[in-house]
Amino acid sequence: MKFIMDKRILLPTDYSKNALNAIRYAMELYRDVYCEFYILNAFHISGYTLDSMRVPETGEPYYEAAKQEAEEGMERLMQILKLHPENNKHKFYTITTFNSLAEAIRNVIDKKDIDMIVMGTKGITESKARIFGTNTVNVMELIRECPVIAVPKNYMFEAPKEIVFPTDYRTPFKKKEIGDLIEVAQLFDAKINVLHIDKDKDGKLDRKEQTNKELLQEIMEGVKYEMHFVPADKISDGINTFIDKHNCDMVAFLNRKHLFFGSILSNPLVKKIGYDPKVPILELNDN
Repeated sequence: MKFIMDKRILLPTDYSKNALNAIRYAMELYRDVYCEFYILNAFHISGYTLDSMRVPETGEPYYEAAKQEAEEGMERLMQILKLHPENNKHKFYTITTFNSLAEAIRNVIDKKDIDMIVMGTKGITESKARIFGTNTVNVMELIRECPVIAVPKNYMFEAPKEIVFPTDYRTPFKKKEIGDLIEVAQLFDAKINVLHIDKDKDGKLDRKEQTNKELLQEIMEGVKYEMHFVPADKISDGINTFIDKHNCDMVAFLNRKHLFFGSILSNPLVKKIGYDPKVPILELNDN
């Protein structure tokens, strides 16, 4: 395992089983890394919206009741986590705040210089019709300051050995954009499978795409990786078939602002693998 610098990991929770599962995943993923884990619960008050004219204030009964409920939930969660074998590399900090999840996350990222967010794909209000869970999609859409790992419901930790990284080579890569992918791979000596899915099915790259492919190879020097070409009518089908065939443990993708994936919400790939993701998804942002 290559030495990885200390990490600051943000773990949003709504106290659901799925959120707890994601916290456990993060603890395992970074078990050999010195980490500060910030567990965050953004609580709400029924009848109040964050953009309403009146915001409940400290001391008001509704606010105090919601705050107490959030703090009691956090206390129970910390008791559960104490049942885990102690890891002297890990420190835990708790935050409960009245805010929207995205705003609360943004505040913690700013104040604590967070490196990674790890969260469950579905919360308490899960629905088959939702992509991931609304919260997860919102976080991936709105938070561009650091990467997000979304952990599927009931997913038991498996040390990543085979990671899929779909790309179309249309845009140049930057080392800092995929640095977190390389870091996760190095933690477990995993192989990154760069997956080029081609609807034309000829696998040919133009000059620009070939240059970008070579640039990616330069960035990944020293990391275990393999370049694959898969002909498929649908990108999502190509990825899911590859995951099944190669027993992959993680999918990573670069969420570019306007290109290839565009917006996650309008991206059919993430919708497709997001309805029932089989493995954790690492979302990277372009900078």
